[in-house]
Order: sequence, then C-alpha cells, then structure tokens
Amino acid sequence: MIKRTLYFGNPAYLRRQDKQLKVLKPEQRKEVASIPIEDIGVVVLDHPQVTISQALLSELVLNNVAVLSCNEKHHPVGLFMPLAGNSLQSERFRIQIAASEPLKKNLWAQTVAAKVANQADILEQMGKEAKRLHALIPQIKSGDSDNVEGRAAKVYWDLLLGEDDFVRERFGKAPNPQLNYTYALIRAAVARALVSSGMLPTLGIFHRNKYNAYCLADDIMEPYRPFCDQLVLPMYYNGEFTSEDLTTDQKAKLLSVLTSDVLIAGKKSPLMTAISRTTNSLFECFAGERRKILYPDFYESRSLKPIS
Repeated sequence: MIKRTLYFGNPAYLRRQDKQLKVLKPEQRKEVASIPIEDIGVVVLDHPQVTISQALLSELVLNNVAVLSCNEKHHPVGLFMPLAGNSLQSERFRIQIAASEPLKKNLWAQTVAAKVANQADILEQMGKEAKRLHALIPQIKSGDSDNVEGRAAKVYWDLLLGEDDFVRERFGKAPNPQLNYTYALIRAAVARALVSSGMLPTLGIFHRNKYNAYCLADDIMEPYRPFCDQLVLPMYYNGEFTSEDLTTDQKAKLLSVLTSDVLIAGKKSPLMTAISRTTNSLFECFAGERRKILYPDFYESRSLKPIS
C-alpha cells in the first residue's frame, strides 16, 4: 500500500481520534478532514500556527510516520522518528554494527554506481551526451577511493546547468532551494524506511560526520537524488522559479516525488515503496543474506529539454 504524504501550509489544529488524524480549523475547531493514521507515511508541518496534539504525535510515531518540521523559509529543519521501528531492532542493530569495513566499502561502491547511472539517465533525458558518466562507472573501486562520485557530480551539473553559471550548494539561486527541499523529503523517507527495517540511520557506510544523526540515510538516498532532479529541472526550465522562495504550488508538485513511479528489481513501484525495498535489501547485505543492494532505475525516461 502506498503511504500518503500530508502537507500543512496553513493554520491548523491536528489531533487524534479513533485512529484518525483529524484536521480542524484553529479558530472554530471545526473538522475539515479525517485521514487514517495507518495510511500516512510522511507529515510536513510548514506553518508556525500548526498545532499538533501529543496524542496524535505519539500515534504517528507508533505507526512509523516521519514528521518533518519546516522553518520560516519553508525548508525542512527537523525530523521526528520512532525510537523503535522494528520488533527485532536490538538484534538488527548488532548485525549492522558488526558489518565489516570491506563490506561497507563494497556497499558504498554499489551506491555510487547506482547514483552515477541514474545521473547519466537524466543527462540523456535532457538530450545531453552521457558517455563521460558511463565511462566513470567501471572506474568505481571499493569505497570509491578515487572519488568518482565527486567527479561525476561536476560533469553532471556542468552539463545540465553550466550555461546558467549554476553552482550546486546548500544555499543559492534557483533551482537550489527546490532541489534542497525535494532532497529533504527523500532523506526523511529513507530515514523512516531504515528505522522500519530495524537499523540505526546514524551509522553510515560512508558518511561519518559526528554531528550528523542521519549518516546512513544520507548514504542510501544518493541514487534517489536524480528522481528529484527529474521533477525539478522541467519546472526550472519552464520558468516556474521566479524567486528563491518556495511557493505553495511548487511544494505541492515537489511532494509528488514520493509517489512517482520507478523501476526496481524489474518491476514498477512507487518511489516510497522502492525505498523500503532498498533498506530491506541493505539489511540483508549486512546479515550476509545477499550481496547487492536493490536500487531503482527510471521507470520511464522522458524529454526534460527546456521549452524553446
């Protein structure tokens, strides 16, 4: 079943009743919507006048819902996750922690290869030559010791947006804010799936920043970034980003990334479901039950060329 993503960008009072998330207008406390909590995967809180009850918050956590809190610029800045997301959590923690360094390096090499392959697909959808990225994939070594990921990223962004003097960064001109917003949604969905699969999202296979609570999520989301790019780039080229501020219409479109179709293990799947398959396969790699992580490909390549 596809889990729903709920976005709250206006004043609202959110409470729990009969396993339902009830949405009320804050002034009259008049109910305007009711959603089964078991159907929810992600909740985005993007208004300073959204109030959420403790009863609802605990119920969301018990159902492994990722709750995202946004700042005044509408960017996700906080992620609320359950402490226990799997019945075998302590056993799975031990297996994850015991994973050998060679295994983690091998898994990171697989992750980089999947990311670069998907970036090459984006270039081809844009009508760009992708042979430089395809040539880099065989050069990926264990642990990506030659930093193919970084080299591929430079080629990728130069070919995509080099003519616009674009620099991919945390802050900056469009489409950086839109990309960052969409990446944050993917990061939250990956963190949620890792917890559901019984793993610690803090302990990465490559990322090791001591201040980062989601190193493993940052690792596993990498091959999913191009699916965000596929959504954002046509909006950018169609002139939808007239300022650095995210509009309500933009956010509504960007939220759809979690339900977009991908191809994983040869079958069509919603992206959020594919993420769960990826994290489950990652644990199986830690447990010695399989050797490769399942990562998605594009279900449908389409023309992303700018409208002339």
